[in-house]
Amino acid sequence: MELRSEYNEYRISVPKEFENIFTHFYFAENTSESSITKTLLPTYQTILLFCFEENATMSTREKTIISVDKCMVFGPVRQAFEYTLPAGCSIMVVNFKDDAFFRFFGKISIEQSVRHPDELLEENCLTDLWHQLTRLDSVTQQVNHILEFCKPYLQDRDITSQLLSSFENDLLNPIKVIAEQTHQTERNIQRKQKEQFGYSLKELARYNRFLKAIQLIEKETEKQNQVKWFTIIDECGYYDQSQLIHDFKHFINISPAQYLKFQQEICNPKSK
Repeated sequence: MELRSEYNEYRISVPKEFENIFTHFYFAENTSESSITKTLLPTYQTILLFCFEENATMSTREKTIISVDKCMVFGPVRQAFEYTLPAGCSIMVVNFKDDAFFRFFGKISIEQSVRHPDELLEENCLTDLWHQLTRLDSVTQQVNHILEFCKPYLQDRDITSQLLSSFENDLLNPIKVIAEQTHQTERNIQRKQKEQFGYSLKELARYNRFLKAIQLIEKETEKQNQVKWFTIIDECGYYDQSQLIHDFKHFINISPAQYLKFQQEICNPKSK
């Protein structure tokens, strides 16, 4: 008899033709007899969540609790939150990349951080899609069905969005450079960035700085090295230790020391 884990989860890569639209899909199911709670870290992505069988719930740090019946839109996810899958519940998560959610829904997309599909479209196509997904036999079939469903809705990306997505020079101001390249005002580029991506470049730079700090901590933890906080502060471009602590509190609501302790325990459970 084959033994199954009580909680199954995995990422699903997308075909190459969809790589500028989705980062990946995520599937999870709770086959145990009790609820299981997980934490979603900030991703700065907009997420479309489908829930099957039982209702999943999500809780913010302010203790706002949302129950998901069929499907719901979140994002861009700027801070960590907890989600709970009761016994028998499974979820499929679609992670939109950069401005792809805007291209899907247009200007009605990123006005609010959490919205039901009923509020997004006059015709509730996402609930119809949920019903179609429930009739499929496998996760692979569900993913392929979602990909096919999305094709007619996607708008072509404009030149400004392409330039914003591909800009990689940290030494230059992307707003200024792209404004000159496209003969637009800097204010107009800033407006398009916020409207089409759901966040400003300043917010994204702060998140990338925090993400780099996380990666450095994880790298040192994997090697079982002592984390040198002032090295992290210097390499990530923080002014001082208090700014680093503030970012950890902002994004995941714990201190750097608490995160380090957690990371050490999950990577080296036998260490003292």
